[in-house]
Amino acid sequence: MQQNTRGSLIWLRLTRFTHHSNLLSNDFLKQFDLTTAQFDVLMQISTYEPLTQSELAEKVTVTQGGISRMLARLEKDGLIERKQDWKTKTISLTNKGREKLDNAFDAQLAFQSSFFDECLSEEEQKTLYSLMSRVQKNSEKKKLPNR
Repeated sequence: MQQNTRGSLIWLRLTRFTHHSNLLSNDFLKQFDLTTAQFDVLMQISTYEPLTQSELAEKVTVTQGGISRMLARLEKDGLIERKQDWKTKTISLTNKGREKLDNAFDAQLAFQSSFFDECLSEEEQKTLYSLMSRVQKNSEKKKLPNR
């Protein structure tokens, strides 16, 4: 087997961190009766509402099929509402959804920040943020198949 490149090692480390962080966040968010994916979806809706399901799917890490099932559950739980406006169906948070997100937001923000605050200086965090922003912007220039 060929030796890994530094880029592939960085990618593997990021993937492992993201996976482990999501597992820990799922456990942490149980107290708010949310999963990491649901928290992300509610955050995106809150930030960009009203938005369509397609617009939402581009912003989150849930598959198109997964987003449909999740939205059905969030709607059933009274956290979101979908409104039909001629050919377009938009998604918004309900008051109940906004309240649930508000209850979880500060705690989840502190929980996620702790991964970095506990082992990186403020300067190191700024550097990491700058570097990851550059890598993300570069990756977004690459074309996805069938899009």
